[in-house]
Amino acid sequence: MKRMKLCFALCDCPWTPSVIGRCFIGWLIGFCCLVFAHPSFSEALSVESFSIRARVSEQTLLGEDAPEEFEEYSVSANIGLPWKPATILGWDVGTRFMASTGILRGAGEDALVVSVIPELTLGRKEGWFTLDMGAGGALFSRHRFGTQDYGGPFQFALTFGFGIPLYQNLGLGYRFLHYSDAGLNGSETTGADFHMIEFIYQF
Repeated sequence: MKRMKLCFALCDCPWTPSVIGRCFIGWLIGFCCLVFAHPSFSEALSVESFSIRARVSEQTLLGEDAPEEFEEYSVSANIGLPWKPATILGWDVGTRFMASTGILRGAGEDALVVSVIPELTLGRKEGWFTLDMGAGGALFSRHRFGTQDYGGPFQFALTFGFGIPLYQNLGLGYRFLHYSDAGLNGSETTGADFHMIEFIYQF
């Protein structure tokens, strides 16, 4: 009976953007605890690659056009998770964290941006050509740039990208990155899309 009451209470819960955001943050914290808390998980983590990236286009794909122009320069590390990848038709399907830090510049203001994004990856077995996509969170040291307000220091971060080999361990990649507060701080906030070129060092 108690379980039934709990289910009805969850169904009646107003799934506003604020509630969804809190649920997402809770899921992200729980996922991190699962990965890092147990020694067998942390020992199996491995750094797959490092990358340096810069924004090259401001073409909007998600949401409204940003009123300000932005530049972003960042470095990231891709950390493979310990679960064995599945193989489908010669492609490996795996999981990893993309952890990055960088500078966001717009309207004469700079902000430090730190993000952690769990990703699904799809890569060829005979090479390291990789497709990836994920959703996570980012923290901004400031969220107002001229006429644009991102809404708050916490932003949802969506990404997809791919990388191709160039020479030995060096590669080149493209990354799409979207920041938004998903309406958590009201309807007057605006996110931004970033089309970025990555220079990758693969281990």
